[in-house]
Amino acid sequence: MLVGIVGKPNVGKSTFFTALTLATAQIAAYPFTTIQPNKGVGYVRSPCPHTGFDKPCNPNNSLCENGTRFVPIEVLDVAGLVPDAHAGRGLGNKFLDDLRQADAFIHVVDASGGTDFEGNPVGVGTHDPTLDVSFLEREITYWLYGILEKHFSKMAKQSKLTGTKLEKMLHEKLTGLSITESQILAAFRIASIKEEPPLWGEQELLKYCSSLQKISKPMIIAANKADIAPPENLERLKATGYPVVATSAEYELALRRASKANLISYIPGSGSFEVADKSKLSAGQLAALDRMSSWLAQHKSTGVQAILEDVVFKVLDLMVVYPVEDEHKWADKAGRVLPDAYLMRRGTNAKDLAFKVHTDLGDNFIRAVDGRTHMVIGHDHVLKDGDVIKIVAKA
Repeated sequence: MLVGIVGKPNVGKSTFFTALTLATAQIAAYPFTTIQPNKGVGYVRSPCPHTGFDKPCNPNNSLCENGTRFVPIEVLDVAGLVPDAHAGRGLGNKFLDDLRQADAFIHVVDASGGTDFEGNPVGVGTHDPTLDVSFLEREITYWLYGILEKHFSKMAKQSKLTGTKLEKMLHEKLTGLSITESQILAAFRIASIKEEPPLWGEQELLKYCSSLQKISKPMIIAANKADIAPPENLERLKATGYPVVATSAEYELALRRASKANLISYIPGSGSFEVADKSKLSAGQLAALDRMSSWLAQHKSTGVQAILEDVVFKVLDLMVVYPVEDEHKWADKAGRVLPDAYLMRRGTNAKDLAFKVHTDLGDNFIRAVDGRTHMVIGHDHVLKDGDVIKIVAKA
């Protein structure tokens, strides 16, 4: 899966990306630092089932540390978005094209209100950050509208005449945007437009695209620079209706780099850290660590790790499931215990997992076995977070 980091220029997107992935990204306090998209890998945490088993695990597609499984998530940091990007302003067309495959967005907002629409520095508290949320919604909505508007009327009329499902025709048109037929159909219900699609005009189609944006590219707000943000700005952002997490990407990046240099002991996402040896640090470094420690004590974390996990586990409603080939040893053919961790949407079943592992397993599915209870389960058995599942298929 792919999570896109979006927002206007100079709000700390690249700092956020680097803090989350420790991948190299160009960071500077001026607009359009990022031109080419930066790709990296972040991780979400989940309790590893091996803690209740008599053998340690041997992760293959993820990591495990002290009983916590770290499941990789691909992260994309793209060029900053400015008003009228959908019309090609700034790097708009490139920005939007880079995000075609994203499953969800983390919208990094300058909660301090210290940057204008273009990303230029202004006084803290000068700009209303909620305006950045509404303009990003507008840009993505118009982007989708631009893809559909030339052919929508013709497709709607053809659907009415031939009986072909309109959602199927739209899905073919939106191929490459990682939008499903079920999302397209759900957007019709959410939009609640009285007129039949063949009669839609510009406003109706825009309303539909707005609904499609919300359901197919769900978004969470990283209220970044929260360490210097006026409290009322955080409250305003919460009133937008989107999930909001107060973040300080600068603090998270500093802590991860200090940990990598063995200056402190810090687990990403935790609410505290320990200084390894104060004698190795300057007075300025110690003062900076004191400020970060106070922030963590108040907010429980820098928010960077937390927001990625909120996107995966709350916004996208995913869970972690472990397919195995031996339900007794919880191992694959090579004897590796719990080698793979798969992210699955809540409500999915055993056959869905089979298709996730390999198309042939799904096509030839016979049954599955619950590794915890050793009970045989059918194709429609709804999976739970942390399940260990053996798939039985025809050879």
